[in-house]
Amino acid sequence: MTSTASTAGNGGAQTKLREAAFGMPVNELLPKLREERGLTQQQLAEKLFVTRQAVSRWECGETKPGIDMLKLIAATLDVPVAMLLEMPPEGTFCQSCGMFLTPDENRAHNADGTLSDEWCKWCVNEDGSYANECTMDEMIETCAPMMAQGNDVAPDEAISLMGIVLPGLKRWRGQ
Repeated sequence: MTSTASTAGNGGAQTKLREAAFGMPVNELLPKLREERGLTQQQLAEKLFVTRQAVSRWECGETKPGIDMLKLIAATLDVPVAMLLEMPPEGTFCQSCGMFLTPDENRAHNADGTLSDEWCKWCVNEDGSYANECTMDEMIETCAPMMAQGNDVAPDEAISLMGIVLPGLKRWRGQ
């Protein structure tokens, strides 16, 4: 065998899984991450202070863990929480507000007139400047109600989700 995973040990397998994991449904990803760490459903449940049945329902796709539980799962399994959010790869959502850039009408235009792969039309001007100078907290305050309404989630969940996602976006990294 010459694959990276088979020759590099568990570290290579973990790297390979991390690369493929973004956008993977939680019910497919969670058992892989759990087994990669040598944990049973019961052991993970104990670490998360939930029942084994809850972990089983997540892994079978019967239910999904909420935003706050995803944060705890990410911390427990030492993975970025964005990995568990079933987010598509970078380039399909705005690097300022996190909005999906589909349909194309939502994309900003670059100075040369082409559609941007990084920004929505509400966050960036054609010259590349930010349409609104604001703090990350102000961005969350502005966008969370629209996210909650558009995705049929509670406002506090939208705020929590944006609080997880925005710090990893280009506009907010390092702040």
